[in-house]
Amino acid sequence: MSEQASSTLKEFREQIKQIKGYEEAIALLHWDMRTGAPRKGIASRSEAVGMLSAEAFKLSTSERMGELLEKLEGPASSGELSRIDQKLVEETRKEYDRNRKIPPALYQEYVILTSQAEAYWEEAKDKGDYAGFEPYLDKIIDYNNRFIDLWGPKETRYDTLLDMYEPDMTTAELDRIFGGLRTRLVPLAAAIADSPYQPDRSFLGQTYSPEAQKQFSLYILREMGYDFEAGRLDESVHPFATGLNPGDVRITTRYLEDDVTSALFGTIHEGGHALYEQNIMKDLLYTTLCTGTSMGIHESQSRFWENVIGRSKPFWQRYFNVLQKHFPGQLDTDVDSFYRAINVVQPSLIRIEADELTYNLHIIIRYEIEKMIFNEGAKAADLPEIWNLKYKEYLGITPPNNKDGVLQDVHWSGGAFGYFPSYSLGNMYAAQFTNTLENEMPDLWERVGKGDLLPVKAWLSDKIYKYGRLETPSEIVKRVTGKPLDPTYLVSYLENKYKEIYKL
Repeated sequence: MSEQASSTLKEFREQIKQIKGYEEAIALLHWDMRTGAPRKGIASRSEAVGMLSAEAFKLSTSERMGELLEKLEGPASSGELSRIDQKLVEETRKEYDRNRKIPPALYQEYVILTSQAEAYWEEAKDKGDYAGFEPYLDKIIDYNNRFIDLWGPKETRYDTLLDMYEPDMTTAELDRIFGGLRTRLVPLAAAIADSPYQPDRSFLGQTYSPEAQKQFSLYILREMGYDFEAGRLDESVHPFATGLNPGDVRITTRYLEDDVTSALFGTIHEGGHALYEQNIMKDLLYTTLCTGTSMGIHESQSRFWENVIGRSKPFWQRYFNVLQKHFPGQLDTDVDSFYRAINVVQPSLIRIEADELTYNLHIIIRYEIEKMIFNEGAKAADLPEIWNLKYKEYLGITPPNNKDGVLQDVHWSGGAFGYFPSYSLGNMYAAQFTNTLENEMPDLWERVGKGDLLPVKAWLSDKIYKYGRLETPSEIVKRVTGKPLDPTYLVSYLENKYKEIYKL
């Protein structure tokens, strides 16, 4: 590489490293706000987050950043860049062109608003106070519409937001995918409901020590290969994962005294996210490529560990007796009964506690509501009624209150419109990856039955985790499985599993 190109690249890398430094500080402040920061400090903390975000934003959209990108994209430099640097330039250019259209002051206002809204959401959810939360949500929707106007709408306004979480995904494609899922899954759910072989869950209706739940959650995370020297487990209202860098990836869960499975599967889910972030290759450190490539691929890992592994029979053939030891005198049943009980299919109000099959209907509901907001002009004031009607239509149940309805998720308070489809896409990616994993590791389920989970983590690290954002979702799926994303793998997985459980 020429001396001039080398100097330009070095300055560019330093700029990126500085931006990453701000992002780590911001992420840490957000983590603290959601895991116990004093309520009276939220307003000031939100201002601090806004100021730091504005500084990172200014750096990423500065005239100098534009000059560096032009030089690195020129013929004198581009041909000399490594694969990593070439991708870093491409991704930075995409973010630069998009963010340059947003005035820094407007962006800072938005960050402060969403920081305050996320904090208020916790209080509003606890009280079921949608009326108090509605003004925040109304403003967040308005800001997102203003951003869409500044960026320039894609095929639809909502497509513009989808692209931020799953590059190149469109409503047209999601309508096709979700339509196909409904066609196959709704009859399956109906057949399950009519089956006389309904699992017994009555033995789960007990009071479970939160401390014992925590200890078992910590144990399972270690079994998965989660590195506690590079992370920690805390509590929050809504479980989440925060990846500051591969050496500091934190997760949270919540412990419900009347439900031994909520914290367990929430912990495994967030642990899947964390394994991804902890195992990104060191070559990507201090760059914006040092994170998951998309929310869909990220969710594929959390859903894989939570459902494909965590709700499998071999997993519990190994770990059920350990769970029983954490709750002596409780869970007095056999492993097969427990396995069937944790895989019950029935309509439920809460997304994060939904079964694998109906979970996708929860996502479709949110997807359709978000389309209504940005493509059809639905307002914040309309959402509780729309939400309740869709739950009645898709799941046959109506939320008794806003706490268990429109207020149940944190995502909208943070402005994460376009995120929800990633969960179902994650289920699809996970099923397709699993098919390849089973072919390449024929003794997979024998290993899981012995608690030998580290080879699974190693396979995923080698195939997916280490690449960070170096490859796009479609590139990863094609390289790993040899095919583009195909939702029939998910349908086949669900049909095979639940036909056996319900003897269909």
